[in-house]
Amino acid sequence: MIVINDLHKYFGQIEAVKGVDLTVRQGEVVIIIGPSGSGKSTVLRCINHLETPTNGAIYIEGVHLEDKATNINTVRAEVGMVFQQFNLFPHLTALENVTIAQRLVRKRSKAEADRIGMEQLTRVGIPEKADAYPRQLSGGQQQRVAIARSLAMNPKIMLFDEPTSALDPEMIKEVLDVMLDLAKEGMTMVVVTHEMGFARSAADRMVFMDGGQVVEIASPHDLYNNPQSDRTKLFLSKILTH
Repeated sequence: MIVINDLHKYFGQIEAVKGVDLTVRQGEVVIIIGPSGSGKSTVLRCINHLETPTNGAIYIEGVHLEDKATNINTVRAEVGMVFQQFNLFPHLTALENVTIAQRLVRKRSKAEADRIGMEQLTRVGIPEKADAYPRQLSGGQQQRVAIARSLAMNPKIMLFDEPTSALDPEMIKEVLDVMLDLAKEGMTMVVVTHEMGFARSAADRMVFMDGGQVVEIASPHDLYNNPQSDRTKLFLSKILTH
């Protein structure tokens, strides 16, 4: 579904991503971990072309994103993304937030968009909040609306950029539970997160990044129990609680 070849990304003189290679298969959940500033989010944003790679190539279902003939918006319509911040429209209800892109991008009728919107709000566990405005929702509920909004576009791939980092601790589980359900349903997912318990439960493979590079790729079991790199061992020793 996703192939990344020798990805480099500069911001001015700073090389944030230094030659990353990564492949994500259909239905696979790949979780990227690493310290702040390691390039995790930049890789994710390059996949969705929110950042343009400086060098290297990214393919989504075989389509080369850097090819001049590629319609990025067409590709992006197949890729859902959930950010740290919820980015909901404050003047729209939860349901309206979920339906607006369906109507503008997918050209669905209001009735169809509303039906799909309610299905997705039910899927993330908050159908009763359809008529509530973002200010009336908790952070966890707002993030679930954001997930529903992405799912309503019928994406083939879901990208999550630290989706729980802005949430209070007691709200984190409700969002992770939704993501875990998606993983079990076979959604292709790339997730940047610090939630190690979730990674252990959901990931097919884990990627440890540091200094803009991929240090190690392994299953959760192998990464946690038998990390090969000293840098991985040091990182895990600081964040894993037994």
